[in-house]
Amino acid sequence: MLVQIQVNTDHNIPGGERLATYVTTELESSLSRFGGWVTRVEVHLSEDAGGKPEDKKCVIEARPGGKQPVAVTHHATTVDDAYAGAAHKLGRVLESRYERAHDHKGSDSIRHMPAPEDPAQVGVLEDEPRT
Repeated sequence: MLVQIQVNTDHNIPGGERLATYVTTELESSLSRFGGWVTRVEVHLSEDAGGKPEDKKCVIEARPGGKQPVAVTHHATTVDDAYAGAAHKLGRVLESRYERAHDHKGSDSIRHMPAPEDPAQVGVLEDEPRT
């Protein structure tokens, strides 16, 4: 399943279609390891008007299927650095959430184990008299 990626820039960010193509291609490649778990990604590139050296900002919001959206932000001196920093942060956050959602330390979690056949026997030793 392909990830839907939308790239938005404010009027202060140069690059246009070429920048959008680069970001889209890069994200498709880096998100491919999640196998369709992430369904939509929005990238927002902007320039803060504060006049600080790190005035370029990249916000990336990813929407894993059936989960709450994840958003990361990175500030840098260039658009490329802002995007690279945010993409790196997003990769770490998604990796962590993906592992928690899909890895049960080699076995099924208790939520996926079958229920005992006789609920009255749960926690009762066979040699103990019932009261």
